[in-house]
Order: sequence, then C-alpha cells, then structure tokens
Amino acid sequence: MRPAFDKELVAIADYVVNHNITSDEAYSTARYCLLDALGCAYLAKQYPACTKLLSHSKDLVSVAFDIGILIRWLDFNDTWLAAEWGHPSDNLGAILAIAQDKNLSVGEVLTAMIKAYEIQGILALKNSFNRVGLDHVILVKLASTAVATQLLGGTREQIIDALSQVFVDGQALRTYRHAPNTGPRKSWAAGDATSRAVRLAQLTLMGEKGYPTALTAKTWGFYDVSFQGKKFDIPRPYDSYVIENILFKVSYPAEFHAQTAVEAAIKLYPIAIDKIKKIVITTHESAIRIISKTGPLYNPADRDHCLQYMVAVALIQGDLKAEYYEDSFVKNPKIDLLREKMEVIEEKNYSEDYLDPEKRSITNAVQIYFNDGTETDKVIVEYPLGHMRRRKEAIPLIIEKFQKNATKSLSTDEVQKVIAQFQNLDSLKKLSISQVINL
Repeated sequence: MRPAFDKELVAIADYVVNHNITSDEAYSTARYCLLDALGCAYLAKQYPACTKLLSHSKDLVSVAFDIGILIRWLDFNDTWLAAEWGHPSDNLGAILAIAQDKNLSVGEVLTAMIKAYEIQGILALKNSFNRVGLDHVILVKLASTAVATQLLGGTREQIIDALSQVFVDGQALRTYRHAPNTGPRKSWAAGDATSRAVRLAQLTLMGEKGYPTALTAKTWGFYDVSFQGKKFDIPRPYDSYVIENILFKVSYPAEFHAQTAVEAAIKLYPIAIDKIKKIVITTHESAIRIISKTGPLYNPADRDHCLQYMVAVALIQGDLKAEYYEDSFVKNPKIDLLREKMEVIEEKNYSEDYLDPEKRSITNAVQIYFNDGTETDKVIVEYPLGHMRRRKEAIPLIIEKFQKNATKSLSTDEVQKVIAQFQNLDSLKKLSISQVINL
C-alpha cells in the first residue's frame, strides 16, 4: 500500500500554493535582492572563466543555468547563515528563466522570490547538510523546484510530486568547497541546481509521478540514506522571515563568514606590514570549519574561501575586490608572509550568538601584535554591513554596488533608468519582468 506523501513535502507545497505574503518589508527587500543579483550577473560577465560556461541556448533549463551561474559566480550575491548556509538569490536562475518565458510581472517574480528564499532559509535553520557532507545547493534545487512547478502552471499535487523527485535525485557533495579539492564548481553548482529544478518541474508536468515517502522510507529514503537517519527540524512556519533577514554582501566579494573579519582588517589599515609579529583572528565555529586554511591555495575559488587570505589582502590593500583572487594578484609575497603569522581561535560567545535567532551575528575580531611588544586594539565587528541590524546603512550602498557593477555593461543613463524603476515599488511590481530585463 502506498502511504500518504511525506508531511514535509506537503507543507512546502501548501505554502507555495495557499500562503498570501502580506509583509511590505518582504517585498521592499526582495526588490533590492533582485537588483543586487542583476548587478552580480553584470560583474560576472567580465570573467572569461564564467562566460565560457554559458550555453546561450533559449531552452528554459539552459537559461536557468546561465542566469544561475552569472549571479553566483563571484560569491557576491545575498547570503543566509544558520545550521546550513546558502545564497537564496541562486533561485533566480529558475525564477527569471520562467518569468521571462511566461512574461510575468515583477510583482509575481518578487512573490516567487520571497517563497523560494523562505523554503531554502527555513530548512537551513536547524538542518546541517554540510555535517553529512552534502552541499547546500540541495536547498536551491528544492526551493526552485517548488516555485518553478507553480510558475509553470503546476497544481498543489504536482508540486508535491516534483519535490519528491528532488530527494530521489543524487545530491552534490561539498568536497569542491574544501581542501584539497576546492575548485570553480562552487561557482556553477547553484546554476546546476536551479536548472535541474526546472527540469524536474517540466518532467512532473509531463505526467511523471512522485514518490510519497522519498524522505521517510525505511532504508531507501533520503533520511536513512543521506541524513544519518535524522528527520528535518522545521522550527517555524513558512512566511517571509528569511527575505526580511537576508544578508547582503555590500562591499566585499567574499564568503560571508569572513565579511566582518575583512571589515575589521580594513579598520586597521594602513599598518606596518614588515613590523608585524602575530595576527590573531577571533571567530566563530562555522568560520573555522568552512574557511580557515593554511598551506597553498591553488585557484580563485580556493582563495575566496580562505579567511586568512582575505584578511591578509585587506590589511595590505585596505580593500577586497574580486580581482584580488586572480592568479595575477597572488604573486605579492606579503600575502603568504601575513598568513603564516596568523592564529585563528574560536570565541564560544561568537559561536552561540551566530546561532541565536534574536541576534544571528557573524562576529569576527582582528588584533595585531608587533615585534617591539606593542599591539593594536582588538577590532571587533559583530554584524556585517548587509545584516538586518544595519539595513538602513546598507541600502544606499547596495544601489551604489549595482551602479558600479552594471556600468561595466551598460551606459550611465541606462543604469540610472534601471535604478529609477526600482525606487518605486508599486510601479515596479506592475511592470513585466521582460521590460526590466530588456532595459
């Protein structure tokens, strides 16, 4: 006897189909997430390692892949940190591909974004896929599948079917994000996940049936096979919490656990590099597990996920830009000299506050000790610039970031027209997404 579908899948489908988003703050934030993601895509177009992977095909699966990798390539798009990490704007690969094909309004796109962000982020709150070796793009595939199936005209039952297919799929391993295998797949993995979501939605709408206990089947379900027998912990109902608390990468294209460390290092700039004896970075457990690295760094993907590298460059340059990860920049001998003098330690309070739902801080501190026995103050940055608690400070800079990134492809007048469209939320929501993309 086939049992009922797993309740976790049903809850997501019910949210996508039936839940009305009433939060003005959610829609206001979503438009900046969209603007920021488009800016990240413009910047990525300047990097041949990214553009060589673009298919330029017009089928939806390929379009989703292309948009997904452009947004994600430089690790500069918005972020969500919890037990699991991720970048909810990765879902725009599927959303924008379908929205342009269906000529949906920007308002419909923003609603789909809010719901995709929520699915990915709520499941990340208490469920650590990284601890069982799986990459967080499983949640991109899940969230994108949910909204893609609806946007393509799927029913509640078809959304449930499609979601079950996500867990029947094999899932990406995190090995490409960690030494000794760190490599550029981390920059196209989300594009792959969001394009796969479109394909699963299409297959479902062709009549492919789902698998009721894809999660919970004894021995053969996802929980037993891939999640060490544990079940998902979903601590709050789906609404618009995630997008309202999203983290923007405002200033630095860097893995988010290091954003406050880079801010702290830049506050210490300029510094007498040749007189430094020791650099102490005090951080939280997640940063140590994910981005604390010693030894050789082999490519840009390795460097932008190295806490010590990012802090060293910030101390040397007083800034951190995407080009500072390229092979042409790393010839500077001061970088490895500083890395060798670094000590990374965990502060338990930082780790606790990182997981505290009332704080969600990402604290890092940097202190420098000199050969003559003197030392700097311990510079502590608790909340990065893109954090909810610094949102008012960040919004003008998010617009400025878009302007800087988009002018690499558009004229100044064209950029200003796009920005003007995004200033008035009510009128923006009424435009078709094709009008915005075409502009």
